[in-house]
Amino acid sequence: MAGSRRKSPGITPDILLRAYSIGLFPMAESADDPEIFWVEPELRGVLPLGDFHISKSLAKRVRRKPFEIRFDHDFDQVIAACAEETSGRPSTWINQTIRSLYSTLFEIGHAHTVEAWEGDQLVGGLYGVSLGSAFFGESMFSRRTDASKICLVYLVDRLREKGFTLLDTQFTTEHLKTFGAIDVPKAEYALLLASAMESPHLEF
Repeated sequence: MAGSRRKSPGITPDILLRAYSIGLFPMAESADDPEIFWVEPELRGVLPLGDFHISKSLAKRVRRKPFEIRFDHDFDQVIAACAEETSGRPSTWINQTIRSLYSTLFEIGHAHTVEAWEGDQLVGGLYGVSLGSAFFGESMFSRRTDASKICLVYLVDRLREKGFTLLDTQFTTEHLKTFGAIDVPKAEYALLLASAMESPHLEF
């Protein structure tokens, strides 16, 4: 993992928001490790809202509306699903401390979800943190084909509609690059973040 890491002996929701505002985010070594460390990558993943693109097949699937999309409906269930161990993700960095902190951020309007539902079943989703005009994507999960991808499409539409200027993905992956995600050097990211922090906190 490129970038600096700093151990954090204690953390509150206010400290967490302050960390985001200066380019840090927390992770844990594993779900069973109660400690948290701060991460500041040398290259930051960013998904430019003006250059977001999806494949023709995904666009067609979105138009078919295979899922009911809900916003901020069941945060605890979303973060629990993101923390689950799966065959493709045998370990997780989301420990109980992180789950508790982000649940509090949700309660005070700084953490949000986009959720895909089939009837009464949650089948995909994502969550992240909003601050100023920035949205910091944290994690996503999918229990049905394209469920998390469709949630991402709805997230971008929502952020554009509300006037957000920065969608931070922390790191880039081959999956995110297909949507237009890029690596931004730390100094350049700091300028993007500072500009987003000058904005009043936007409603999600």
